[in-house]
Order: sequence, then structure tokens, then C-alpha cells
Amino acid sequence: MTEVIGALATEGVREDLLDLDERDSAAVLTELWEAEATVAPALLRVVPTVAAAVDDIADRLRGGGRMFYLGAGTPGRLAFVDASELPPTYGTTPDLVRALPAGGVEAMVQAREGAEDDGPAGAEMVRGAGVGPGDVVVGISASGRTPYVLHGLAEAASRGALTVAVSGNTGARASVGVDHAVEVPTGPEVISGSTRLKAGTAQKMLLGALSTAVMVRLGKTHGPFMVDMQASNVKLRDRAVRMVQRVTGCGADRAAEALELSGWSTKVAVVMVLGDVGADLARDLLAQGGDSVRGALARVRS
Repeated sequence: MTEVIGALATEGVREDLLDLDERDSAAVLTELWEAEATVAPALLRVVPTVAAAVDDIADRLRGGGRMFYLGAGTPGRLAFVDASELPPTYGTTPDLVRALPAGGVEAMVQAREGAEDDGPAGAEMVRGAGVGPGDVVVGISASGRTPYVLHGLAEAASRGALTVAVSGNTGARASVGVDHAVEVPTGPEVISGSTRLKAGTAQKMLLGALSTAVMVRLGKTHGPFMVDMQASNVKLRDRAVRMVQRVTGCGADRAAEALELSGWSTKVAVVMVLGDVGADLARDLLAQGGDSVRGALARVRS
């Protein structure tokens, strides 16, 4: 097993950096950030694969399913951050997208590196979450062979869930038997084996883009605007007013009035102003239009 792990590109050593500790800080930072700059091009190469996953995930969630992230160490923590940001940003319920990190929530504040080797725990996490045929499980692993993730994905597949594997190496074990295999080979790290660096950056970028694209498909945005945002503080209420103004062309007073009447639902306020309807009818139109501003407005005009 040691030989197999050592052969992974993410465990590789950059021979040009054998004197890294002797270089000045500016040189070290330059190497780190030049390495990070290779991540976006690697992600652009997997756009078709990720897009197919996004469409399938959106279909499951639209039908009442949920999405779960499985990860250990850095991937688990990044998954936790991504999932926790979705309710305030897109008005989703906390159980729509959840992270199932190895070692539990405690591993978010104190590393539990041994937890990744507990394969049965990954399967148990999936069982405990009640994953079923309408759900989605996304497993994230830099190596592509983390037991916690492999077992969790296998359990999810056995329950009929849609499975997506995200790996930092090609030919990953995690890619076998899943519905969507996303391999983003990031190569050796500046600090050999420290996959919290560019491999972690790739995971952060991929999860952020994946969840955002899914929210776009679910009608949680209108153009570039997060119209399902929870306007829960002064800054966000100000943003909501500006969004309604920008989308509808109305003045600040009209935008604020519509938001007040809608209970500070940006999406409802936009439909109220553009459709010249009350809050209750705006909500009904959104329900009929697939929770999309464009869908609701199409019904106003029909």
C-alpha cells in the first residue's frame, strides 16, 4: 500500500525545490502562488464532466432529494464550509446540502487525520443520514483512494443515490463505479504531500462552482443576482434593496417597500415590482414558475 500511495502524483516531489528552505520569503511565496495559478486551467479541462454532474444533481434536488459531501481532512473541512454558506446565500434549508466529514463536526476545529482510514465510518455516515435513491453523494479526496470516501460512495451507490467522485489524481480508485468521476490532476505540491495547498484550492474552487451552478439551475439566481439571499443583517438588506433596484429599474423607496411587504424576500419583491402584483400572488407565480423569477414573470405576461 505504501508503494501505491507513494506513486500518486499528489505525493510527488518537485526536484527543483530541494533548496526551498534556503530561499528568501519572496521566492517561497512566488513558488506557492505560481503553483496555485495552475489550478484554474486544470479545472477548465473538466468542465463537460462537472456540467453533466450539475445537471443530474439539480434534477435530484428539484425532485426533493438532498446532496451530501463526504470528505476527510482538508476536503471535509472545505465541504463543511461550502455547505454552510448555501442557506444564507441562496435561502436553502440547512438539510438540502450537508457535509459528512470524517471524524464528525469536531474534526472541523481539530484535525483527526486517522479518521480518513476508517472506511466503515464512511458507510455508516451515509446510512445514518438516511441517504436514498433521490439523493446525491459527492466524495472528495485528493488521493482518490481515501477509505472513508470510498466506503461512503459504495454505500450511497448501493442505496441508489447519484454518486460523484472528485479526485486529485487520474485513474483514481474513487472513480470506479460512480455516476460522475471528476479527476483534477494537480500534481506535486510545493511542500511535498501537503494537499491542503493547490489540491485544496482545486477542491475549494470545484465545490464552490458545483454548488453555485446547481443553485443557478434551481432558480436561486436571476442573472448574476442572488435573489434568494437571506437579508438577515444591515449589509444584506442594503444589498437586497440594490438588487431589486438593479433588476427592476425602480427607485430605492419602491424597492424597500416591496421588500418590506415580501418579508425581505428579494425574489418575491422583484416579481411584485416587475409584475405589478401583490406579495401573495408573487409567491404563487413563483411556485407555478418553478421558483424562477423568469418563470413567474412568464405567467404574468401569458
